[in-house]
Amino acid sequence: MKYFNTTFKIILVFAIGSILSCENEFQHADLIIVNANIWTGNEKQPNAEAMAVRGDSIIAIGAKQDILKFKNPSSKIIDVKGNYITPGFIDTHVHFLFGGFNLMSVQLRDAKTPDEFISRISQYAKTVPKGTWILGGEWDGSDWETLPSKDWIDNHTPEHPVFITGLSGHIALANSLAMELTGVTFEVEEVTGGVIGRNDSNELTGIFKDNAMNIISDKIPAATDEEMDKALIAAMNHFASKGVTTVHNVWYPAESEGHGETFERALNAKKLITRIYRLDALEKWETRAKKEKGKSIKSKWLKTNGLKGMFDGALGSHTAAFFEPYADDPSDNGLFLVPEKNLYDWVSNADKKHLQVAVHAIGDRAINTLLNNYENIISENGKKDRRFRIEHVQHIAPQDIKRVASLNVIASMQPSHTIDDGRWAEKVIGPERIKTTYAFKSLIDAGAIVSFGSDWPVASASPLEGIYAAVTRITLDGKNPEGWVPKQKITPEEALIAYTKNGAYASFEENVKGTLAPGKLADFVIISDDITKVEPQKIKDLKILKTFVGGEKVFDANMMPKSSEINYSEVQIGRKRSSGATK
Repeated sequence: MKYFNTTFKIILVFAIGSILSCENEFQHADLIIVNANIWTGNEKQPNAEAMAVRGDSIIAIGAKQDILKFKNPSSKIIDVKGNYITPGFIDTHVHFLFGGFNLMSVQLRDAKTPDEFISRISQYAKTVPKGTWILGGEWDGSDWETLPSKDWIDNHTPEHPVFITGLSGHIALANSLAMELTGVTFEVEEVTGGVIGRNDSNELTGIFKDNAMNIISDKIPAATDEEMDKALIAAMNHFASKGVTTVHNVWYPAESEGHGETFERALNAKKLITRIYRLDALEKWETRAKKEKGKSIKSKWLKTNGLKGMFDGALGSHTAAFFEPYADDPSDNGLFLVPEKNLYDWVSNADKKHLQVAVHAIGDRAINTLLNNYENIISENGKKDRRFRIEHVQHIAPQDIKRVASLNVIASMQPSHTIDDGRWAEKVIGPERIKTTYAFKSLIDAGAIVSFGSDWPVASASPLEGIYAAVTRITLDGKNPEGWVPKQKITPEEALIAYTKNGAYASFEENVKGTLAPGKLADFVIISDDITKVEPQKIKDLKILKTFVGGEKVFDANMMPKSSEINYSEVQIGRKRSSGATK
């Protein structure tokens, strides 16, 4: 008994010493931010002036005098001199590697005229080796009288196969060489859920929409691991400069294969500076379920248990599915890219395997049908915290707004599209349907969780531009100074919540990120002024000064970004032409 008591006392002394040691160690911060105007996103403590960070997490936030108690000789103190701090922005809808490659390819987004479009392709072709595929582009052309054609570029690219995508991501242009190398002739069969462009003589124009794009894209030679790695680094640095600390990479048909392996390679090499939630193709739910069972990746940097499906197309390409026909084409009301039964089966099976499901739906008929499917699957599979998502939710029918909230479906929306589409959408769908187009305010007021993203590279990666769009709804042409459909404008704070707190909720990560509070990851952004106080029209002109991920600075406006030693221009997006097309 005496031995027991002695042993117990020794253990107790060591335990108390260990606790005190840990407590003292905990009190010491690696990084302290002072003299800040911090918007925490945390309702219990909305604002603060200082923050202490240890390792990758926040240990305290509050008044300066309280936070300085965590200082020790090795603590780094940053005086931000009154600048504004928010949680790191979370972009819930990006095509990360696809956009990374586009950063290194021909730039067509701001080509104002067909002549400029042609000239840029011609000039770019002269900078890359013969036989190199020219991809990316993101051409707009919404003001042009006609869609581009292979005839525009064939003479300028006789030795370069071209397959460039439009800004919406639902349309692409191929030149004759690209079609020749992929075996596409005028006899090519039509594709369900897609459109193949033809002229009055039934000749191919080179235009491919939605599922028809796969006819070409599936046969483009795959990128090398080195190209993929550099595209990832380009994308991460670009997003760090915009204040984005987490992205949800959603599957896209034209995205290069191997993106998952690229993320894992970077994770294992500790090269990630952006946290990634990866959502793979919904129809491959069974493959993902098997991988999740055997090797679930749910680290602080990479999470993989999401799936994303495509249901309809886009407004600009007239492939978004509506109940009523398009106002400018009474014979057309869009299309579903996959049969409804297939979609239902995929979603139901994925849900049974506890995988999160997000589905692209833009037109009111697609949104309504998807909500019906979600509702039936919830009834069929039983209640649980599944957090189904609808990606885009652009043109929702009024009667479906409350259903989004009641079903706890997350509306994953991209506000920058609002001020782009607002230039021309009314002539496409008429004055009545635009009343609930990009219905941010109506959805939030109904109690729906709205998360924001960019759809990059379709739109700008900048959350500041996205917040500006959601708050002002001033179209890019400046013709709507009071806002396009102004009843759907929201406050800067509502937009901030959509880009931070709700973004974390959209991936089941609200306990570790999305707000600034003790125990949360130290992902935060320093901005030149207070988003909630400046004139709304000036929000897009604010500057990202610094971006921190896990307490580490990954962007500084006064310095080159991390990993900038790589010269992206040296890696061409194109793949060399081979004797036969390869997948």
